[in-house]
Amino acid sequence: MDFKVGVGKSDFADLRKSDNYYVDKTKILYELVHDTDNKVTLFTRPRRFGKTLMISMIENFFNIRKDSREIFGGLKITEYGEFCDAWMNQYPVLSISFKDMEALTFDGAYKMLKTTVADVCKELDDLMEEGVVNEADAEIFRQLMYTSADEDKVKNSLKTIMRMLYAVYGKKVILLIDEYDVPLAKASEKDSAQNPFYSSMLDVIKGLMSTALKDNEYLKFAVITGCLKIAKESIFTGTNNFASYSVLDEDFSEYFGFSGDEVGELLAAADRQDKSDVIKEWYDGYVFGDSFVYCPWDVINYMSALKKRKNARPKNYWKNTSHNGILLSFVKRTDFKVKGKFETLMNGGTIVQNISDELAYDTLYSSEEHLWSVLLMTGYLTKADAGEEGRRVSLKIPNREIASIFEDTVVTYFQNTIDNSVQKSMMEALWNQDEQAASEVISDLLWKTISYNDYHEDYYHAFLAGAFVGLGYEVESNKKKGLGRPDILLKDEDHRRAIIIEAKRSERESDMDADCDEAIGQIISQKYAEGVYGYGQILCYGAAFFQKQAKLKKLPL
Repeated sequence: MDFKVGVGKSDFADLRKSDNYYVDKTKILYELVHDTDNKVTLFTRPRRFGKTLMISMIENFFNIRKDSREIFGGLKITEYGEFCDAWMNQYPVLSISFKDMEALTFDGAYKMLKTTVADVCKELDDLMEEGVVNEADAEIFRQLMYTSADEDKVKNSLKTIMRMLYAVYGKKVILLIDEYDVPLAKASEKDSAQNPFYSSMLDVIKGLMSTALKDNEYLKFAVITGCLKIAKESIFTGTNNFASYSVLDEDFSEYFGFSGDEVGELLAAADRQDKSDVIKEWYDGYVFGDSFVYCPWDVINYMSALKKRKNARPKNYWKNTSHNGILLSFVKRTDFKVKGKFETLMNGGTIVQNISDELAYDTLYSSEEHLWSVLLMTGYLTKADAGEEGRRVSLKIPNREIASIFEDTVVTYFQNTIDNSVQKSMMEALWNQDEQAASEVISDLLWKTISYNDYHEDYYHAFLAGAFVGLGYEVESNKKKGLGRPDILLKDEDHRRAIIIEAKRSERESDMDADCDEAIGQIISQKYAEGVYGYGQILCYGAAFFQKQAKLKKLPL
């Protein structure tokens, strides 16, 4: 099919010039300038919701150093002819991104910051050739470009570059900062009394942004993106005409994420309308303000897969794109007493919690209110109702993809906390071919996890694999053996023995016995044991699971 999507493309000009499909969000340009009078606008959204592409689009539209008529041709913004005449390529733009500033130490992060500023200077090195730039600024600019500037000059760097742009073009500068809080998010993971990474990074970012945003006579307006709005540190204190729009706000809510109509048009363009239900189940469900949206990163990835394979199965594209450890950290917090609420969420229910959209990375783990606020702002949860206002918000897991991350987190937590003596009892029962004892031990382990009624076979496979972790055996899951792929293959090489387990999810408790027999039949028909070579003893079990109950049957020798 004649249809192209660019996975991971965040450069607007490149996207348009290469004829990639673009979901038109350009009307935000008109609303930003015509419908508001914000000196500084902050958009906070979860990762992978199009913030970087949005910043690139804004930069291409306003930048006086470019001619963008072709790449904006046919897009919604061109319907506002007078606005385009007055604003398109009419202002100097300074655009900088902090999204890749992740390091393990302050020195490493600060070096990356200096390199990022240097790269911006290299793109603007012709400013020094115009003959109107203050010589002192030109000297600082050279130091910034060669990463030799001291910390005070780095903190003041954005304002210095803006003053130079103003000198050359005679117009105030539009400032764009993408993912402003990434350096602070990374620093907060490593902060301690012995390693004050966070406080040092905060001091630099605060200095950099305050000089650029507060009382800067060269600033036309600024647009900033991030994941959280940082309040306590007062980065934005004193900034005139400052406006912040989070997932709770209705204004601009439709510009981050794809609407149902936009996804429908995309599917039609790709001739994949038959995938409407599955793409909705997996990637829809977010409520930003009063808008219902899909995660664009996931939709584009899945559409790319569908172009290659018409029956491509949906995948979890989210879990490897951002740090999911924050969810595990909260699951482990027994002092918050949130197990019951996680159970409600994982069973498809909603919970009502106090939410704040002003947070601080150094206190994210300090209260239960922060827990739910962070999970909402980072996209692990969403509002359950578009009409809600105020601090009390109904929360839910948005879709199948995020539900699978919750499941993986629960399994990981289970692996980290399982009692080794219980594991040994389980293995003793399996090696002794004691079906009843093995069933009871595995059922007990299930009861120790977060309750989750909508279990499916993949969850039980992961659960079983997790139960064997750390016992010194080689564990394989869904690896090719015989004519198929057994769910679990456990090898005890020291004693040349192995265990094969095929698991089934039962619809009713009364079905468990028959489902065990079905699993055993599959082991026989697919010749799983014949694919395991060199082992003197191979024990085979059919396992059936119903909610938090397990039943095992062994294949007679």
